[in-house]
Amino acid sequence: MEVGAGQAWQRVDRWLWFARFMKSRSLASTFVQTGRLRVNGERISKASRLVRPGDILTFPLGPHIRVVKILDPGTRRGPAPEARLLYEDLSPPDATPSTIADETLTARRPAGAGRPTKKDRRDIDAWKGEG
Repeated sequence: MEVGAGQAWQRVDRWLWFARFMKSRSLASTFVQTGRLRVNGERISKASRLVRPGDILTFPLGPHIRVVKILDPGTRRGPAPEARLLYEDLSPPDATPSTIADETLTARRPAGAGRPTKKDRRDIDAWKGEG
């Protein structure tokens, strides 16, 4: 979509879909209408807002705040490697995925807290002289 003197512009909802930040264009449009998207620091709520290369988008996506600089408006919704060429990620680096997985998936409890394990129960029974 060309608007102006040689500048390539794109609707923001369409660009979010092309760059694979949203699964569908209607989801992108709905997301923009919530008012949680900022273009160059300005809060927008219309999916028809035109963006161009050089614009900075700031928006929440999952538990993270994404900050991306638009490099290219794109011509189609292609595969993920092609979509990554449409923007430069300016978001601060997150914790490594392995660190997050270790913290959330490993069940830890201090010794003596919670229900005893089968081994703990056997040790208690042996100490009491039962069984």
